[in-house]
Formats: sequence, structure tokens, C-alpha cells
Amino acid sequence: MVDLATPVTSGGADTGDWQPVARSRAGRSRAARTANRLRLVAGLATLVLLTVGAVLLPWLGGLDERLVDYGAVLRPPSPTHLFGTDEAGRDLLSRTFAGLRVSLLVAALCAVVSTALGALVGTVSGALGGWTDRLVMRCVDAVNAVPHLLLGIVIVALYRGGLLAVVASIALTHWTTVARIVRAEVLSLRQRPFIDAAISGGASRWRVVRRHLLPAIVPQAAISAVLLLPHAVWHETALSFLGLGLPPHMASIGNILGDGRGSVLAGAWWTVVLPSVLLVAATLAVSGIASTWRDRLVPRRRSELSL
Repeated sequence: MVDLATPVTSGGADTGDWQPVARSRAGRSRAARTANRLRLVAGLATLVLLTVGAVLLPWLGGLDERLVDYGAVLRPPSPTHLFGTDEAGRDLLSRTFAGLRVSLLVAALCAVVSTALGALVGTVSGALGGWTDRLVMRCVDAVNAVPHLLLGIVIVALYRGGLLAVVASIALTHWTTVARIVRAEVLSLRQRPFIDAAISGGASRWRVVRRHLLPAIVPQAAISAVLLLPHAVWHETALSFLGLGLPPHMASIGNILGDGRGSVLAGAWWTVVLPSVLLVAATLAVSGIASTWRDRLVPRRRSELSL
């Protein structure tokens, strides 16, 4: 017989057992928010310091990254030259920050062009659908089937011209990811009731795209542009390191590493290690900011990660 004085719970579990689970999930959620804030603050602080150094160091330090001094070749880090000097006696600190400035500017330009191209292709593919969507996606698959660095090398080799060739090679190999993200967002929006209501009300396809689809995909495209920055920096560095990127007289991280690879064999480790540290710090800062921004703009994903 069942004792009516004893409460019966579903599945034989005490309802009080849920309280520790709820507290544990709340604790993990607070920890995740704290970690995101710390990552955002650290990324912003690092990026601001590097940007200020890249912009103001030539005027504050009084050192010209183009100044050649053959009497100070391959000097190790010292109070006079904090990063040492390279094989031509140039101050490596000012040259590294100048190269970082050039690399970030080139990467930003590549990210903007690539995002604009990918957003246009993704919007057209998702909005038109049908055979147009299938044809565009097959083109995207064909571009993705070729390694990006190899395709970028081919483009730069065919159209040698310095900055424009580098921007074209990076932008034309990184738009496919943005196109897939934007297409998926457009296909999701097409199933929403307000899109059906707009079409039923007599709105044209262009009006639906302009008034409803484009404002919704702008945040996703902006996040994609920021996330493309580290990839563009590394691809520009790789192309310049291989001698296919920016002209040798133009300071960039890739050119600095390419010039310093021979000096490493002579024991001048600082010509490669210190510029590489700044490059890694810049890319990690941008990636941390972009990841935090993405989690804030996509609350469903943030809530799933916190569980």
C-alpha cells in the first residue's frame, strides 16, 4: 500500500535534487561570462597598445625603420635597440611596428573586400534559390577544393603588382566562408512569418531583400570580417615570407621574417622571434575580440555553450 503522507515525485527523484544542478549551471554561466569579459578586455588592451605603438612609435621613438647603419649590424636587444638590429643595421623595434601597421592595414582591406564579395554571393544565392543556388554553391565548393595558400600564390604569380595583387589573392580565396554563412542566414530568414507576410502584401523580391534580409545579415557579415583579419594577416605574412607578397622595400611582418631567416643561422634569434611574438599577439587579440562579439550577438549559441 502507498503511504499517502509520503510525497510521490516523478521518476522517484526528489525535487530538491534539481537545486544543486541549477546552481552548478548558474555558476558555469557566470564563469563563462567572466571569461568572455576578461578575453574582451585583454584583446582590446593588446590591440590598442599595438595600434598605438604602430602609429606613434616613429614619432615618439625618433627612430626611422628605413635608416641603414652597417656599423650596428645584428646587434642583440639592448637599451638602445630594444628588439636589436637586423642584417642591415636597422632598428628592429621600429621596423617591426611599421611592418605590423602595414600588415594590419592590408589585412583589413582584404577582409572588407572578401566580406563584401561573400555577402553579395550569399545573399543572391539564398534569395533566388533554385538552380541559381545550386550553381553558386557548386562554385563555392570548387573554390574550397583548392588550398587557399596555393591558389593565392597562383594569383600573385600571375598578377605581380605589389599591394593590389596581394589583396586580390587573399580576397578571392576567403569569400567562400562568408558566402556560406550569409546564405544560411538568408535561407533561415526566408522561413520566417514576416517574410511571408511581406510577400503576401505585394512586396517585390528586391524590397524584401533590402528591407528585411540585408539588415539581418549585416551583424553576421561584420563578425565574419573581423574573424577574417587574423587569416588575412597570416596569409599576407606567408606570401611576403615566400617573396611573392609586398615589395621588399615595404616593411611588413612577412618581409621582416623573410629577411631574418638567414640571420637566425648566425645566432641572431631576435630577428625572427620578436616580430613573431608581436604577430601572434595581434592575431590572438583580434580573434578574442571577434569571438566575444559573436557570442554576444548570438545569444542562443552563448546559452548552449554555458550549459
